[in-house]
Amino acid sequence: MDIKQLLQSDIQDFIDTNLSSDTTKLALKKNPFPEVNYTDIIHQVASKKKAKDKLPIWFSAHNIIYPEKISIEQTSSEITAKYKASIISGSSLIDCTGGFGIDDYYFAKNFKNVIHCEINNDLSEIVQHNFKQLKVENITCLSGDSTEILKNNNQPFDCIYIDPSRRNNAKGKVFLLADCLPNVVELQDFYYEYTSKILIKTAPILDIQAGLVELKNVAEIHIVAVDNEVKEVLWLIKKGFNESPNIFAVNIEKQQPFITKIDLTKEYRPTFSLPKKYLYEPNATLMKSGGFDAVSEVFDIDKLHQHSHLYTSDEIKDFQGRRFEIIQQISFQKNDLKQYIQSQKMNVSTRNFPLKPEEIKKKYKIQDGGTLFAFFTTNLKNEKIVLLCTKI
Repeated sequence: MDIKQLLQSDIQDFIDTNLSSDTTKLALKKNPFPEVNYTDIIHQVASKKKAKDKLPIWFSAHNIIYPEKISIEQTSSEITAKYKASIISGSSLIDCTGGFGIDDYYFAKNFKNVIHCEINNDLSEIVQHNFKQLKVENITCLSGDSTEILKNNNQPFDCIYIDPSRRNNAKGKVFLLADCLPNVVELQDFYYEYTSKILIKTAPILDIQAGLVELKNVAEIHIVAVDNEVKEVLWLIKKGFNESPNIFAVNIEKQQPFITKIDLTKEYRPTFSLPKKYLYEPNATLMKSGGFDAVSEVFDIDKLHQHSHLYTSDEIKDFQGRRFEIIQQISFQKNDLKQYIQSQKMNVSTRNFPLKPEEIKKKYKIQDGGTLFAFFTTNLKNEKIVLLCTKI
């Protein structure tokens, strides 16, 4: 990729003009710039399209160069990068897996100096160019293996940041950090030679307990969701920390993070009840955290059953998740079901229930949609019940 060629004003105009075009069809047309690789131009169009909502600062800036679309898809969004940077600060940080540099742009607001390491030299050059366009002056871009860069620089950092990627030859469905590059499990003690604080980003697929088994000295776990979709899990590791970590369930809506702290050193004491007036369904971050007993105590609501993960109360509560008003409770009996749900239009969910939503909808000819929500679950008497609700 020739950055200077792509920065020509007529090519930049072509890219902007075709942001609404079908890139597959666009690629079949004659290259209007024969002296420039047309594939590179098409990649710019496709990647800039992806950046519009995910990376608005980059999208709005002048003369930004983009890598291939897959790099944009895999990079942090601005909204998650901004949260990530809010939990650490200091004088110096080194990013061992720099990528497109979104995280470092925000780290640079909380650190005096940031080093962006990227093994792909072309991507490193692109990021260096973009930081100049964005007028960021406290980030140094280095191309090469971050392990060798750490050894050669031989300087301490307030924090090391790593976003390991799964090896292409990793087998099986179980996600393990040891199957990723860099292998942070194997390198953790090596990193401690240069820092006392490590921040690791992992994909949501990584199980919390599995991560705690693989990693030492985990002080905090941040489960980060945007509009109730978990995007990443952050592991803050502190050298010498030997206590149980805190879990932060973070859901970002309209740029505003809502955070619930779960202290793993505490023995939470949940309360239980039959369904009351209101029903609560935890959001994705609380579900991912596994802190179901904590939810009851933190929000002062009752669990319907130890394994149902639905909660209830007589008075409406602030809650990190969906809230409903229960308008009808029926037993999972043939006659009752026919009367209330047969051939109705409603949104079906199951919690701690032997049937899946699709099986229920097919069996009772239920149509998706509408304003009615049906929760098929089990109460504290181990009775199968259906709660018909409206969303608050």
